[in-house]
Amino acid sequence: MTAINEPSFRESVDLMFNRAASLMDLPPGLEEKIRVCNATYTVRFGVRLRGDIHTFTGYRSVHSEHMEPVKGGIRYATAVNQDEVEALAALMTYKCALVETPFGGSKGGLCIDPRKYEEHELEQITRRFAYELAKRDLINPSQNVPAPDMGTGEREMAWMADQYARMNTTDINARACVTGKPLNAGGIAGRVEATGRGIQYALREFFRHPEDMQKAGLSGKLDGKRVIVQGLGNVGYHAAKFLSEEDGSRIVGIIEWDGALYNPDGIDVESVRQWIVKHGGVSDYPDATHSAEGGAVLEEECDILIPAALEAVINLSNADRIKAPLIIEAANGPVTAGADEILRKKGTVIIPDMYANAGGVTVSYFEWVKNLSHIRFGRMQRRQEEARHELIVSELERLDRYLGDAWSMSPNFKAKYLRGADELELVRSGLDDTMRIAYQSMREVWHSRDDVEDLRTAAYIVAIDRVSKSYRAKGL
Repeated sequence: MTAINEPSFRESVDLMFNRAASLMDLPPGLEEKIRVCNATYTVRFGVRLRGDIHTFTGYRSVHSEHMEPVKGGIRYATAVNQDEVEALAALMTYKCALVETPFGGSKGGLCIDPRKYEEHELEQITRRFAYELAKRDLINPSQNVPAPDMGTGEREMAWMADQYARMNTTDINARACVTGKPLNAGGIAGRVEATGRGIQYALREFFRHPEDMQKAGLSGKLDGKRVIVQGLGNVGYHAAKFLSEEDGSRIVGIIEWDGALYNPDGIDVESVRQWIVKHGGVSDYPDATHSAEGGAVLEEECDILIPAALEAVINLSNADRIKAPLIIEAANGPVTAGADEILRKKGTVIIPDMYANAGGVTVSYFEWVKNLSHIRFGRMQRRQEEARHELIVSELERLDRYLGDAWSMSPNFKAKYLRGADELELVRSGLDDTMRIAYQSMREVWHSRDDVEDLRTAAYIVAIDRVSKSYRAKGL
């Protein structure tokens, strides 16, 4: 395989599916049913802007309806095309199956550069796109539930949810038609940080298993590990922030669109984030060495590499120069199938995107459940928990007085123990549990089968097996 025939993103997903399916005992017909994309809708619509009618092209692909509703983000980018949307929809099917969220896979996109439009113009475009999708049931709480993706966020989801509600005035569950909404529009605490938080929980789980660390040539804990992050958007920023502030990791490199920063002593993630917000890029940032060629920093020495922005940043042209022993794919498809093969032969351990960036869809699931139940998490039990804890603390305080200097409660114990879990803590707890269990299901396959050499193949095997069981249960 040469740089000339580098597989496309769609081909990479198919190659990785085929690699896993060849190790499974699936009937050929069922294997094909799982592989193919069920339907892709192309919508073209006009919006009057600045005195002229502009025509936009959008897509919504449904890969698998083995469970409904189907779930997947909507991205706004000029490079959106049918092949990319279908590949991303397939990944969503396998991702949802792997982390056991009860959804099929879907994905959407609009060919647009959102930076070229004013906010009110984007709202017009988004509402019309939502209208075109909703009237085909491609936005619906029980059939198809979009979420934010590249180029979209809470704002766009709020517009879409409102547009659906206007079209379905008697649907009591209208808020559940999309996830990733702002808190005041039916969102959930912890959704913005969810994918980055999931990266942190995935790495923590990996570092709980010495056998897995040994395969990457690593030891110890996350504390002190050198990390390079490619892309300081929502996912990369939160992953880097949590790893550095809570786990003691050292962020030595940050790669952005206008170059990269490198400092072997560590970079202050929050400071860089504020610099980007103010200046639009990392150029001239004072506390690290700036390199105009960001790709070179991707190849620097580090312990953990986190590609968190674009597809195919690690490919046949640079895979053999990547020095990181552990790569965790925070973006979708950052390592091509060709590069994956090179890295596996080198002994690099890759925590695959299908698992690593599943934090977003996991917390989206929690938001969807919250919208359907019409009550925030923790509202019913929080004060009851505090009251029960108060009984224990009162007894401990009585013991403290009785024993005098012989024993006393630790400082801050009372305040920490008395505090009942709020929605954010419950969301983080649910996400942590999800990431742990999903990783354990992958590593069980990874370590129990001689023909499975890497976590990506293990992830596909687990996901495909679960999808096949769903289809069989339906009678297919």
